[in-house]
Amino acid sequence: MIEPHALTTYCDQLLAAADFTDYAPNGLQVEGERPIRRLVSGVTASLALITAALELQADALLVHHGWFWKGENPCLTGLKGRRARALIRGGASLIAYHLPLDAHLTLGNNAMLAAHLGVLDAQPTGIGNGVLWTGRLSEPTPPALWAEDVGARLGRTATLVTGADAPVKRIAWCTGGGQGYLEAAAALGVEAYLSGEISEQTTHTARELGVCYLAAGHHATERYGVQALGRHLAERFGLDHRYVEIDNPA
Repeated sequence: MIEPHALTTYCDQLLAAADFTDYAPNGLQVEGERPIRRLVSGVTASLALITAALELQADALLVHHGWFWKGENPCLTGLKGRRARALIRGGASLIAYHLPLDAHLTLGNNAMLAAHLGVLDAQPTGIGNGVLWTGRLSEPTPPALWAEDVGARLGRTATLVTGADAPVKRIAWCTGGGQGYLEAAAALGVEAYLSGEISEQTTHTARELGVCYLAAGHHATERYGVQALGRHLAERFGLDHRYVEIDNPA
């Protein structure tokens, strides 16, 4: 059992949250009414996740995508109001870590995605506040076969833009909506770049740079960091932790 503020103070230090300029507040976004014994993790603090967590009698939700994003209307009305009412009525806390969870060297989304995909020599490049990573495949692989393997490991079909036909040996990646790092990735000399989403201009950029681009799903590429952090907190503080998967094809 641990108080919400104590848990987030630990997470703030573990993830070096103060080092990041982010699009939303990191840490304790909603303070619940009780200490934390049962922690439920998930990717996004949607109503479906809140409902599932409260059915599991969660004392806190730990997510990657929380609330109060920069540029959004801050008023808790409409769907935001429904989410807030459900969470507050349930008495649970909401804890969210965005960029700090992407970048962490062992528990972060990029590190955990590399482990899940079997990428070797995974390491951050120092570009984009630590969210652009590089590594290598165990053996040179034709782009289409690499895309199939990634899709199979993530449980969904990935979208491949073939910028070159050469086998993929070295890759770069950034989980989530990281398609904007494509040019930076190409400058590193990789054969392929993986992220979660694809924009209209991404296809042309990949082809003109001669780099393969693989869009493997924003949600799919960011499922693993929050699970790793939840497991770590459960072991560190003796909590009951469960991850809830809310399907999202995007």
